[in-house]
Amino acid sequence: MLNYVETISKELLIAASSSIQQEEVFVRIMYNKIEGASRETIEALQLSRLRETVERVYRLVPFYKKKFDETGIKPAHIKSVSDVSNLPFTTKKDLREHYPFGLFTTPMDQIVRIHSSSGTTGKPTVVGYTAHDMEVWTEVMARSLAMGGTGSGDIVHNAYGYGLFTGGLGFHYGAERLGAAVVPSSGGFTKRQLLLMKDFGATILCCTPSFAMHMAEAAKEEGYDLKADFRLKAGFFGAEPASKGLRMAIAEAWGINYHEAYGMSELIGPGVAASCIHGNLHVFEDHFLPEIIDPDTGTVLPDGEEGELVFTTITKQALPVIRYRTRDISMLHREPCQCGRTIVQIETIKGRSDDMLIVNGVNVFPSQVEHVLTKVEGLTPNYLIVLDKKGVLDKLEVWVEVDDRTFADGIGALETLKKKLETEMLNELYINVKTKLVEPKTIERSVGKAQRILDKRDKG
Repeated sequence: MLNYVETISKELLIAASSSIQQEEVFVRIMYNKIEGASRETIEALQLSRLRETVERVYRLVPFYKKKFDETGIKPAHIKSVSDVSNLPFTTKKDLREHYPFGLFTTPMDQIVRIHSSSGTTGKPTVVGYTAHDMEVWTEVMARSLAMGGTGSGDIVHNAYGYGLFTGGLGFHYGAERLGAAVVPSSGGFTKRQLLLMKDFGATILCCTPSFAMHMAEAAKEEGYDLKADFRLKAGFFGAEPASKGLRMAIAEAWGINYHEAYGMSELIGPGVAASCIHGNLHVFEDHFLPEIIDPDTGTVLPDGEEGELVFTTITKQALPVIRYRTRDISMLHREPCQCGRTIVQIETIKGRSDDMLIVNGVNVFPSQVEHVLTKVEGLTPNYLIVLDKKGVLDKLEVWVEVDDRTFADGIGALETLKKKLETEMLNELYINVKTKLVEPKTIERSVGKAQRILDKRDKG
C-alpha cells in the first residue's frame, strides 16, 4: 500500500494537468513530504515563510505595523524561527475590534470565501480566504483525513455543521480531495443520520464527540447493532474537548479508530492538527507555527511543559495571524512518532484558560469532570456542571444521568453510586463535589458543541 506522501503526490500530479501549475504541484508535494523531514529542513521552510508573513502583515495591516513599531520590531529582525517569540500577540478581541475586514491583507476582489465564528457574546470573528487559502485548507484537511486511512473507496458521513461554521465545509473539501464520497448530512436529525449511515455504508464519521455519543445512544434505542449494522472504520472528532475516557467510550461504542481533529476558524478552521493511527496529535507545522506560553505572563515555555497554545499562520494570505492566543491548554513534543512523522505533536487539549473554573481557589477543567464520569460504571457521558454560591463560598454540583439498568436498581443502588462518584471526584479534583444523579434522557442533548456549564454565581 502506498504511504500518504506517495498517494497525495500522485493525486497532485494528476491535478497538474488541469488548473494547478507544475511548479506549484512540485512545491506542494514537498510540503507533504515535510511531515517526515528533519528538524533542520522543517525549520528552514518555517523561517522562509515566517519572514514572508511578517513582512506581509507589517506592510499591509496598520494594526500589526503599529504593534510592531511600539515594540521596536521590524521584519528584518526575524533571523530564526525562535525570533517569533519577540513578536506581539494577537487575540480574539483584536479580531472583533477590527470587524469585519480590518485585518485582511488582500482586497475583497481576491476573497473567495468568508466564514465567521459562532461566538456567544459581542461581534463574531470574521475569516476570509483567497483561492490560495482554500487550496491550503483543502490540503491540510486531506492530510488530516489520510491519517485515518481515508481514501477514494471511502464514504464519509459528515455530520459537522455547514454554513458559517468551518467544520462541515473543511471536512467536505478534504474528503473530496482524497477522492472519497461525501454525505453532507450536517447536524441534527439523528434518526435520519443513522438511516443514511447504515444504508449508504458510511466508513468514516466526522462530527463532534458529544454528537457521536448521542448518535450511539439513539442507535441502541432504535434497535441497531452498532458494530454489525454499520461499516464505520474510523471517525474524526473535534470542535470541543473530549477526555480520554470519552474518546475510548466512542471508539468502543462504534468499534472504530478515534482520530482527533484540531483547529479553529481564526487560524483556518479544522486542519491545524490531526491524530495519527497511534493517537498522537500532529501539527501541520509547514503551515502553522506553534508555541506554548505561560497564560499569565506570556513567557514561552519549553517542550513538555503545559501552557497555552499560540499559533502563527505562515502560509495564509487573506488573514494571517501573528502569535494568536488560542486559550487552549496543551504542551508540545518533538520526538519522532511511530507513524514516521517528525512534525511537532501537541497533547490533547486539556481545557481552555478562559473556560477554566476557579472553585474556592482550585482550578477545575470540565474535561477533568468528564474523565471521572467515564470511569464510573452505571453513568452516561451526559452531564451538567452547575456552579452557585453558598454564602461567600463557591458550590460546585455535577448533574449526571445514570443508565437505564442502574436507574431500575432502586434508591439503594443510586446512593451507593453517588458516594462512589463523589469519592472519585475528590481524588481527581481535590475538592468536595456534590453530585446529583438524574433519570436517563433528562439532560438536554446537543447536536453541536455540548453546553456543559451552568454558572449561576454572578446572578445571585
